[in-house]
Amino acid sequence: MLSLLSRHSSLLLIFAAIFGFIFPAASAAVFPYLPYILFCLMLFTLLGMQQRLLIKLLAQPSIWLYAGFHSILLSLISSSFATLAGASASLTLAISAVAATGSLFATPAIARSVGLDPLKAMAMTIASTLLMPIVLYINLMLFQNDSVSLDMQSYIQRLVIFIFGPMLFSAICYHFIPHNLLHRVHSKLSQVTILLVLAFPFGLIGPFREVFTQSFSAGIFFLAIGLAICTFYFIAGYIVYFHHGIDEGLLAAITSANRNVLLTFTVAGSYLGPDFLVLMGAIQLPTYCLPMLVKWLNRYLSQVAIHKSVKTSRN
Repeated sequence: MLSLLSRHSSLLLIFAAIFGFIFPAASAAVFPYLPYILFCLMLFTLLGMQQRLLIKLLAQPSIWLYAGFHSILLSLISSSFATLAGASASLTLAISAVAATGSLFATPAIARSVGLDPLKAMAMTIASTLLMPIVLYINLMLFQNDSVSLDMQSYIQRLVIFIFGPMLFSAICYHFIPHNLLHRVHSKLSQVTILLVLAFPFGLIGPFREVFTQSFSAGIFFLAIGLAICTFYFIAGYIVYFHHGIDEGLLAAITSANRNVLLTFTVAGSYLGPDFLVLMGAIQLPTYCLPMLVKWLNRYLSQVAIHKSVKTSRN
């Protein structure tokens, strides 16, 4: 049963966002439990990764160059475009905060579900998350009128709990548990991780539904903004990295578009303005449509590459 659900996880992610939108009360009930689900997701994902290889990847300059692209470059482009388009101060602040946000902790599980490298996705996620407080603070200084005071103690606690804690636990498991047993256990856990991801689109879309209920036009407006953000980040990631290969381009694309807005909201809270909470919900549906898109693109682009290779060899 788990295997069947995991196989159709891309479609289930879309349905989770739709059901969260249809049942806002249930979505609001799930929201407080998302941090606990986040911890389990990180732990189960990291158990399948050798920490030595992950740390090696984090030591590579290319991973931190990606983090700079993810947070700094996309912040500059997004904020500049919002300002030039005449967006309100609250909306510009919300967009700049989304741009500063690190990649979703569920990205490695999503990457695995679409046939991409989860280890590299994890390294890119961790690097962009570690860079986030610096970029977020600068963005708030630029676009927030009141005095800025980020809850850095809370942020550091969450880094320890959600990243370093699972990494340490995984390293201990790899040291004391035979690798063949650990991999057998993880093969079962990996089917659970993608199911845990379903809680995020379901639990985060509630505030967007409230705006949609109050004003249909406002709901459509925020949905269009969320769709534009996800589309732009996805295309930008692919264009910048596709010269490294199809898989690298798609991995950068989906990692760029996935944003851990829940962590950003937890850290900065009310300093993000009223539009951020709505935008956080509005990006859920387009974000979780991406795995299905990536699956299709991966098959299509691979077939095109094979066709070109065969054609070239014949010539």
